[in-house]
Amino acid sequence: MSRNSVMRFFLVISCGALAIGVSPVAVMGQQGVPQTPAIDTLRLSVQEAVAVAQRASDEVRLSAAYVEAASAQVALARSNGLPQLRINTSYSHVFENARSTAINAVFSQPNTYAVTASLSQTQFQGGRIVAATRAAGDLRAASRLDEQETRARLNVDVQRAYLDALFAARLADIQRRGVGLATARLEQLQQLQAAGRAARYDVLRARVERANLEPLAIQAENDRELAILDLKRLLNIPIDRTIVLTTTLDANAVAALVPMLASLTDSTTLPDRPALRSAEFTARSRREGLAVARADFLPSLSIGFNTGYQAFPPLGSGFPDRFGRASTDFCEPGSTAGRVCQNGGWFADRSITATLSFPVFDGFRARSNFDVAQAQLRIAELQLQLQRETVSLEVARARAELLRARAVFDARQQNSSEAQEAFQLASLRFSRGLSTQLEVTDAQLALATAQSGEARATYDLYLATAELARSLGRPIPYPPDSSSPVRRSDSGF
Repeated sequence: MSRNSVMRFFLVISCGALAIGVSPVAVMGQQGVPQTPAIDTLRLSVQEAVAVAQRASDEVRLSAAYVEAASAQVALARSNGLPQLRINTSYSHVFENARSTAINAVFSQPNTYAVTASLSQTQFQGGRIVAATRAAGDLRAASRLDEQETRARLNVDVQRAYLDALFAARLADIQRRGVGLATARLEQLQQLQAAGRAARYDVLRARVERANLEPLAIQAENDRELAILDLKRLLNIPIDRTIVLTTTLDANAVAALVPMLASLTDSTTLPDRPALRSAEFTARSRREGLAVARADFLPSLSIGFNTGYQAFPPLGSGFPDRFGRASTDFCEPGSTAGRVCQNGGWFADRSITATLSFPVFDGFRARSNFDVAQAQLRIAELQLQLQRETVSLEVARARAELLRARAVFDARQQNSSEAQEAFQLASLRFSRGLSTQLEVTDAQLALATAQSGEARATYDLYLATAELARSLGRPIPYPPDSSSPVRRSDSGF
């Protein structure tokens, strides 16, 4: 292709690109090297985040695997009490038969084919099968309850990580607004200095104030990014994927949850927790395991029935393809008179067996198994007692935390509104020359502290309600979302 042709081609591409509003370089990039598609932004509410964690979390999948293993153990234990049917086939070739040499040549058939069906049924094993099945069923129930406990704990953990990210974003927003206010105040002081109404000292102080706030804003933004990364890790979301948190916590709705949950802690009885019931099922399983170990001292009875066919074809006759029959007609010429020979076919072979086994001495194996079962039962009972104490302690701790968070929330909510009003008055007085810059700076710092404390109090109050619901075994509520955008001066994220 000539140089003019190349120029004309590039000119056509450029004109077409300009006509549709795309740069020529971008068009050439699209036609040349394939572009990597951008990763879509993932918008997550707290309910969606919990749902993602319930599906993709490693903790939940591990609990589900334990349930599957326990279910398989139930089927395995139950199978020992069901009839056992096996079909066996065998073939053997004898090179030299001692019996035919020493006793009679009738035993000299070198090839033997056998097809046997064996049916056996255990009649009595000292209650081992029933106890083992019950123990496996109790362990399966305990595994399912452990899965429920894991899901409930994961629910709270995901909401805590989600609200941590919201709280970090709220602090970053407060710090950014603080830098913006300091910048606006510096510009105002510079204008007043140019007009001769402010000293250089005031301008320098405003610059130092803004410089001191900038690192705090950068640190707050970094904390927000780290909180988002921690949430992504918990949800198994790729690190490079952008997520947007859409839930906004409503402080008034959170406060409305407190009386309902606080009234549930008046009872002194233990709550219906999956972890507590799981420990009870585990103790029951260990108690059944004691019965399984005790069955080793008792006799066992089983009955078996075997039916099948065997064939002993003469050498060189090949695989048997008919039913067996014995007669003098099948004997070779020259055989002993009156000798009965078989035709090499299949002969029926049936038997029934009753086996009674009584343990006399097994090297103290049964005694050792019984001692192990007793020790495991004691451990399970102690773990049940510890779990009861743990649940009681968790309920008491959650109730105390809820009362503390509620008291702090009430104080912080009033403090934030008063700090907002004080800052507005200080700014108004400064703009009219009735106060100093130091008063405005102190008011701004007090406002940032009050708003941060109010956000933290709202966050802590909701998490206290969620933790109390989990400790009581109740459905864990989701953060109440505000129906309208929250004002900057209001509490909440």
